[in-house]
Amino acid sequence: MTWALKRQFLYIVIFILFISVFGILILYPSFTKAPTCSDYKQNGDEKGVDCGGSCLRACIAQTDDISVIWARAFRVVPGRYNAVAYITNHNKSSAIQKINYKFRFGDTNNVYIGKREGSTYVPPGGNFAVFEPGIDVGNSIPVYVTFEFTEPEVWLQVPEEKINQLKVLISNIELKDETTSPRLSATIKNDSLFTIPNVSVIAILHEKGGNAIATSRTFLSSLAPFQNANINFTWPEPLTGTVVEKELIPMYDVFSAQLK
Repeated sequence: MTWALKRQFLYIVIFILFISVFGILILYPSFTKAPTCSDYKQNGDEKGVDCGGSCLRACIAQTDDISVIWARAFRVVPGRYNAVAYITNHNKSSAIQKINYKFRFGDTNNVYIGKREGSTYVPPGGNFAVFEPGIDVGNSIPVYVTFEFTEPEVWLQVPEEKINQLKVLISNIELKDETTSPRLSATIKNDSLFTIPNVSVIAILHEKGGNAIATSRTFLSSLAPFQNANINFTWPEPLTGTVVEKELIPMYDVFSAQLK
């Protein structure tokens, strides 16, 4: 082998070594990259692809569907109604931060008379309600009401310690003037160290047999840690039955509640 060929061979070897080292420097981080919850792989402690384990998103295979127990429209004054859907989340440690929904209303002949759309959050584990106020149906009477979520559920995991610590209590529930101008009062308490913004409370009045006969809602901009607040609900018309149960449901986005 001549000196010229030896030199060419040396250059080729150096070039190959350079390309190899350069390639390793580029590719090595991708091979050694720590698992994340957005790498489209099931790795780390994940129970599925980018879900479960230490990821915020819960795996669909590990969640149960929401159950809509009933949906009703309640007259406020002639031509105006409040709509409520009473729902159960069977997932004790999973919640939804935002999901769109739709109410549809039909008259006594099941003829479509309107709809109302909105969005809500789904709290972890238990019964909750979706409330739509002041629905104008003109001279129609909404006898049939349907409720549905209009997009796929995106479940997020809620730490068990947060669920156990974050408690909102309601006491001193009192209903007056049922046959004239009904008024319901109560005390709400944030019995935790969390600051909870945008708290709404939905009141549902039940007669014997569990049938709901009236609903209303009130709103608090925030509940500070261990804060008490008085809440009130009113109705402009007498109640149509005898109330045997007063159910008050606090609603708030569990993910927005923060230690401060």
